[in-house]
Amino acid sequence: MPLFNQKVSPGLSIADDTDILHFLNPDNSDKYVDARTALKNSDIYSIVFQLSADLANGKLKADAPRAQGILNNPTQTSNAHAFWQSMFAQLLLGGECFAYRWRNQNGTDMTWEYLRPSQVTPFLLEDGSGLIYNINFDEPEVGVMEAVPQSDLIHIRLLSQNGGKTGISPLSALANELQIKDKSNKLTLSALGRSIIAPGILSIKHGGLLSDEDKASRSRKFMKQTSKSENGPIVIDDLEEYTPLEVKSNVAQLLNQVSWTGAQIAKVYGVSDSIINGQGDQQSSIQMMGNAYVKSLARYAKAVTGELNNKLNANINLDLRSAIDPLGDSYATTISNLRKNGTIAANQAAWLLKESNYFPKEMPEASTPLVPISTSKDDKSAEGGDNDDED
Repeated sequence: MPLFNQKVSPGLSIADDTDILHFLNPDNSDKYVDARTALKNSDIYSIVFQLSADLANGKLKADAPRAQGILNNPTQTSNAHAFWQSMFAQLLLGGECFAYRWRNQNGTDMTWEYLRPSQVTPFLLEDGSGLIYNINFDEPEVGVMEAVPQSDLIHIRLLSQNGGKTGISPLSALANELQIKDKSNKLTLSALGRSIIAPGILSIKHGGLLSDEDKASRSRKFMKQTSKSENGPIVIDDLEEYTPLEVKSNVAQLLNQVSWTGAQIAKVYGVSDSIINGQGDQQSSIQMMGNAYVKSLARYAKAVTGELNNKLNANINLDLRSAIDPLGDSYATTISNLRKNGTIAANQAAWLLKESNYFPKEMPEASTPLVPISTSKDDKSAEGGDNDDED
């Protein structure tokens, strides 16, 4: 019995309910928002830049030396900060980001290569035991790699509708807002372009019906008269009347009619609109706003560490203290309060501040025990010395 080579499908395509709805409604133009177009929006650029930069400013810490080494130097084409900020920016824009793990024969990570979402096509294995990827590399020597196992790829996702296989772009929730703002910008530019800009109105009384040439000629003569007066008073006769124009609030209302889109964009990314120079909550203190921003960063950090823990087989944490407290003053204040409350000792507080690089590690030890300075009025040590002589 002859045997024939049968083509085996590399995997099943991954789809969700939105793809089915889009297939039934092909004219739906609100499904996809181009990331390059979205970055032209100043609010989106500001949020994506700040969130990705703060996440990249954090320190990825692993309990395994090999995992820590690849986290500190993930790529050979750029520095670690630029690589991670690019990964986090793509995560915020597309809802997922990719990096291929180039490994040696022993399975040790040598370098990671950043991949654009357009280069990667995920598939589900027919038995549902995992994912495989088709990758189109930019390097001609590599070309296209098919059926790449998921263990060879770093695939970080945000919100998902298919069990965490793929992520959903936050920009999909901003399709209507971006369209409204785009239409409003075109309306504003059109209104400003068609508006009549004039310093005032010069009315000629009892002059009959003047031709357009006569009106234009009188206007030029009047402007010449105002320029030669050197900011002095303008003299006109009884047959003319000049009325200066006032700036109306309609133009300002037209320019600010869609300022709410900034708050909508901030809401989608889970941050306060104050980080994009908005009004924010006027009743909130700086500490409350900082705590809310830390919670927002922690949501994205869990998505990152969850994928890295799974692929690197290590316990990895993203320390955001350096991102939210770059100078370390808040951390030092907390340690100082713990020392005053007796929770930790003085040597423990000094050790913590040295480990956080707030104090230099080569800082010499105190020559004499440090005694807290008391500011109480009843403290006799703060007063002058007592005269023991009875005379």
